[in-house]
Amino acid sequence: MNKKLLSIMLFLLPIAVISFVLNDETNFNFDEKEVTMVSQVREQPKVEVKTLNRKEIPAEAQEEIQIRVLTNGHVEQIPLETYVIGVVAAEMPASFNVEALKAQAVASRSFALYRKKYYNLQYDVTDDTRTQVYISTDTMKKRWGSSFDKYYNRILKAVESTKGEIVTYNGKIIEALYSAMSGGVTQDVAAVWGSKRDYLVAVESKYDNENINSFKSTRKITFDEFRKKLSLTCNKITIDYIKKNTSDYISEISICGKVFSGSDFMWKLALRSADADIIVKDTVEITTYGFGHGVGMSQYGANGYAEHGYTYEEILKHYYTDVEISNVSDV
Repeated sequence: MNKKLLSIMLFLLPIAVISFVLNDETNFNFDEKEVTMVSQVREQPKVEVKTLNRKEIPAEAQEEIQIRVLTNGHVEQIPLETYVIGVVAAEMPASFNVEALKAQAVASRSFALYRKKYYNLQYDVTDDTRTQVYISTDTMKKRWGSSFDKYYNRILKAVESTKGEIVTYNGKIIEALYSAMSGGVTQDVAAVWGSKRDYLVAVESKYDNENINSFKSTRKITFDEFRKKLSLTCNKITIDYIKKNTSDYISEISICGKVFSGSDFMWKLALRSADADIIVKDTVEITTYGFGHGVGMSQYGANGYAEHGYTYEEILKHYYTDVEISNVSDV
């Protein structure tokens, strides 16, 4: 695929954050509203704190770490492993290879505990795409219907077999970022959020390719919509230049004299990915590759590696550089 050519034909690229279309009855049903959520990522919601007394927690869970989840405007405390089940069910198709589900469980657990340790908020995570999505068992039953037992037990097995496991770098828990699918190479975190992390650098994700449904997607945007979303005042849409990083994601783009980072370009247009090409014709035609910000573990890539015999530990150590798999009791 010769999508890497950056030419006068004005090829552009976006980045996206969430999950994507899949011919699977489990999850990842793409919705424009989901992608629009990326523009709200940096907003902090107003919080009504709900206190949960220890006597309200089942005895068998009282010694388990509690995750404070912001949902519907208030905070609920959920036992860690119960929470991880709900995240894996929401964030990854339950039909994926069990090793990919295990990798997701460890990444999700690490992400939540990192936020619990280092974020000074009244909650640890939200239940939506601002952090990572969490759903309840009732929601799983509605989503999966007659397949609930099969899918729930697959996820339960993945979570229970990795109970308490987290990803660490130099003995400290990592912020285990992940996205649905890269364009074939993940991004360095500094390219998206500016701050460098030695364990969040670009790596190959060779199973993210056109063999996956919805890897490549083309969207046509009218000039009026394009101008409105980017707050442009020019009559004619002109792409002055496009800079791409080594992972082929847009790092910077100048449109009608106005400069955007690749991240902002994606947020503002609610694009699926910043790995994209753009052509200006009678509309602005943007073709994206992959789905998500592309930092850390690729979920579809993880499934590809699992299908080719990689264990969940090998998958995690591939996507997160120079890390170890540790137990939460050790950090």
